[in-house]
Amino acid sequence: MDWKEALRRRLATPDTNPKRKKSEQELKDEEMDLFTKYYSEWKGGRKTTNELYRTIPRFYYRLPAEDEVLLQKLREESRAVFLQRKSRELLDNEELQNLWFLLDKHQIPPMIGEEAMINYENFLKVGEKAGPKCKHFFTLKVFAKLLHADSYGRISIMQFFNYVMRKVWLHQTRIGLSLYDVAGQGYLRESDLENYILELIPTLPQLDGLEESFYSFYVCTAVRKFFFFLDPLRTDILACSFLDDLLELRDEELSKESQETNWFSAPSALRVYGQYLNLDKDHNGMLSKEELSRYGTATMTNVILDHVFQECLTYDGEMDYKTYLDFVLALENRKEPAALQYIFKLLDIENKGYLNVFSLISLGRTSPCPAYNKIKKKFKGLERWLSGKEHWLFLQKSWV
Repeated sequence: MDWKEALRRRLATPDTNPKRKKSEQELKDEEMDLFTKYYSEWKGGRKTTNELYRTIPRFYYRLPAEDEVLLQKLREESRAVFLQRKSRELLDNEELQNLWFLLDKHQIPPMIGEEAMINYENFLKVGEKAGPKCKHFFTLKVFAKLLHADSYGRISIMQFFNYVMRKVWLHQTRIGLSLYDVAGQGYLRESDLENYILELIPTLPQLDGLEESFYSFYVCTAVRKFFFFLDPLRTDILACSFLDDLLELRDEELSKESQETNWFSAPSALRVYGQYLNLDKDHNGMLSKEELSRYGTATMTNVILDHVFQECLTYDGEMDYKTYLDFVLALENRKEPAALQYIFKLLDIENKGYLNVFSLISLGRTSPCPAYNKIKKKFKGLERWLSGKEHWLFLQKSWV
């Protein structure tokens, strides 16, 4: 081999001598290659080292930005299709009638009074004949929940059917409310619930007498009860009885007594709004401190009134209708946790998070009224042995 051929081979073979100094570009290329190698091993290796990574589902999906119109449309359509599919899974009226017919056909004597009964064996038979939509109702868990002290081990057909009806209603209501969840995050904003109730009004016969000009005030009155009692506690709207009270207005034969005790009824809404108008002496649509002082029996002290306007949202020192509704809801439902929290803030003038006996008594002394006499009666004799000591008294249901 001549020297020319040896030189060609040498130039074609990479220099593996570790002592040779590498150029800056070569170092960068090597660093990038190593980074790519180790990052790929780390990213792909996690799934191979732990099998759980293959079963853990993705739990975060970024919401589309405002300028991502196509993604927003895709998300809206997918939610609509999902809700339609869930709606088709529910029992319709014909299927419910068929279920009642099957239950009645498989009843087991003797009856308890007028209650038809069914045992577990026939319960399962009905489940097989009722169809796939009813399958999740005919389980041992459901049967055990409805089983009481029956010597034959049976459950009431009526109680079971009411259970199914209640479940179907809850799912229907959840789907209906989800249609107003504009953000699609599983909760309703105040504007979402306002739209829901506004579109619900024409379907409630007990509200037929309301004029359209009053709709906005009625919606505000209804929505405030949901948000005053449920929002601070993050309570599921379906877990309370408020929707039941609202949808009770579908009953055309609802008694006058029931309407008077129902916050969502037309007489109740007109009563609350009428009181607000009567207090508003200057007819500017807002309540001043002096106007609010005439609320109820006009026994609120100046100290409490001052603190009401300090704690509540006001506009140029005056209270609007929405803030007034919170005030009324708290005073008319004093045993509820949200109302207790609201009243406590009004009484806690020094913002200490607790009340002492002397501050409570001073509330009455600032403006002598029946409220002061109630306080004195409740804490009779305390001043004799509290001298020189600090005994703090926390707000409790027993004395609110």
